[in-house]
Amino acid sequence: MDAAQVYLDQLVSKIAGGDFIALARALTLVENDIAPAADLLKSLSINRKIPVVGITGPPGAGKSTLVSAITEEFCRLDKRVAILAVDPSSPFNYGSLLGDRIRMSKHFNHPNVFIRSVATRGSLGGISAKTIEMVDVLRSSHFDLIIIETVGVGQSEIEIAGLADQTVLVLVPEAGDEIQHIKSGLMEVAQAFVVNKADRDGADTFANNLQKMVREQHQQVPVFKTVADKNIGVGALCNWILNAEYGDGSKITYLLADQAFKLIQSKRMKDIDRGRLHDLIKLELADGRFNMYRFVERLI
Repeated sequence: MDAAQVYLDQLVSKIAGGDFIALARALTLVENDIAPAADLLKSLSINRKIPVVGITGPPGAGKSTLVSAITEEFCRLDKRVAILAVDPSSPFNYGSLLGDRIRMSKHFNHPNVFIRSVATRGSLGGISAKTIEMVDVLRSSHFDLIIIETVGVGQSEIEIAGLADQTVLVLVPEAGDEIQHIKSGLMEVAQAFVVNKADRDGADTFANNLQKMVREQHQQVPVFKTVADKNIGVGALCNWILNAEYGDGSKITYLLADQAFKLIQSKRMKDIDRGRLHDLIKLELADGRFNMYRFVERLI
């Protein structure tokens, strides 16, 4: 057996054993497509029974604070939690802008908590093929819960549904004016609503309107009220997370099909390099001969 295979086998074994250093190394290999990332992914024993919960919602809804509160509650129950924080990519270097969340800093050194940021890499909805692969690496270790927090912009509320077993949409009382927007699409993908900052004026009315909307749609979607920074109402949400259905049922087929589509799409686009696109466009602009459609046709 050659040294590369020995290294791969040891890495897979350490990941399965819950070694955070090996896990971090594996995620770096996968995120940056460094050998032996492809062989590593094919060697993993992925446990699809580990729940993956997506936390999404508009900026300012308190998603990071809520994730921190959920993590604290799971740690109190002696559960192991992995957090994948999907950050917006820089338009200049396509890296993560925000880095690991400052509001989660109190959990960084907890032995049961693993936190990692990943850039969206230009995906409009915040979920890239690399995110799918990184979640599968996490699912190959022995966590009790994997949380994905999205950037909460664009179509992230929709795209997270293609990756998470359960999607939690976090809103604030001020979102009451957007109730029709919520009605138009998000009802189909959210398995739970959270009205965070529920100590603000209008929270009860907004939560009641959400519950009414759920009943009108004949959906079984719970509505929770939380004040995450004071750890109010978080226990009920965690109880729902613990008792929801994961890893089976008809949804798993659709989830896997959507993930396969994104991975195939990513592989076929692999030779399209944004840095090279930038250089070619800059050159043609300087010559005064740039036409977007001729440019794209040549590359295709």
